[in-house]
Amino acid sequence: MMFSRLLPLIALIALFPAAAQASEDLAKRNGCAACHAVDKKVVGPSWHDIASKYKGKDIHGELAAKVKAGGKGVWGNVPMPPQAKVSDADLKALLTWVATQ
Repeated sequence: MMFSRLLPLIALIALFPAAAQASEDLAKRNGCAACHAVDKKVVGPSWHDIASKYKGKDIHGELAAKVKAGGKGVWGNVPMPPQAKVSDADLKALLTWVATQ
């Protein structure tokens, strides 16, 4: 009886590693991993650094616009090319994941 009450919680907990992996895979499929890594600077800043910079800000509005349009100067002189081909759904999922890093 008690075990059946815990099943939904166990199922929810089991989803978190899969969600993190899915987001890393999504970053790879969209080409983001070519310039970004979770915990170190590659060409662009790490996901950890991005999460820290945008903590408490509107990551889905402010950062989404920057990702779509591209830009330069926020993280140095290396420009980030526009990522207009990333779907809005993928971008939302990626930014939600980045915010948790």
